[in-house]
Amino acid sequence: MSDENKTTEESQTEEVQTEDTIEEQAKATDEGSTEVDPLEEALAEAADYKDKYLRAHADFENTKRRLEKDKNNAVSYANESFAKDILAVMDSFENALSSIENADDENNSEVLVNMKEGVNLTFEQLKKILEKNSIKEVDCSGEFDPEVHQAIMQVESDEHEVGDVVQVMQKGYTIKDRVLRPAMVSTCK
Repeated sequence: MSDENKTTEESQTEEVQTEDTIEEQAKATDEGSTEVDPLEEALAEAADYKDKYLRAHADFENTKRRLEKDKNNAVSYANESFAKDILAVMDSFENALSSIENADDENNSEVLVNMKEGVNLTFEQLKKILEKNSIKEVDCSGEFDPEVHQAIMQVESDEHEVGDVVQVMQKGYTIKDRVLRPAMVSTCK
């Protein structure tokens, strides 16, 4: 082969190698451009976390407001069931007052008997409502208990021991385990 042919072949080989090198460089550049800058990636991730935080915080605040509203409603209307039960007692008292107004000299004794019966039924109805709502009468028999009794006077009594409850002036009541109103009592000296 002549020198001229060798030179042409070498130049063609160099051209092919140069084209291959350029393609490799282009590929490397393309690959480099697909790589994300770590700072940009961190900023995008931070923005995503911030968005998630803001959404979670908004959900939390909405839930907090809703629970506060529910709590206020529960407090405001906690006695609704009790109040509905008491309305039945009010109706009974109104009926009793109405029957008193309709009494005259002829049926006076009959009205009195009916009134006594109606008042007893109303009293029993009220006691059931109180029991249903965990309101119980304070036991005043036996020894004075400062947790549930309030002594308003001391009396002498041969029938009772010192410190015992002699007489109940006003009944006391508890609601569940809490004293609603202490019983006013007299105790033995």
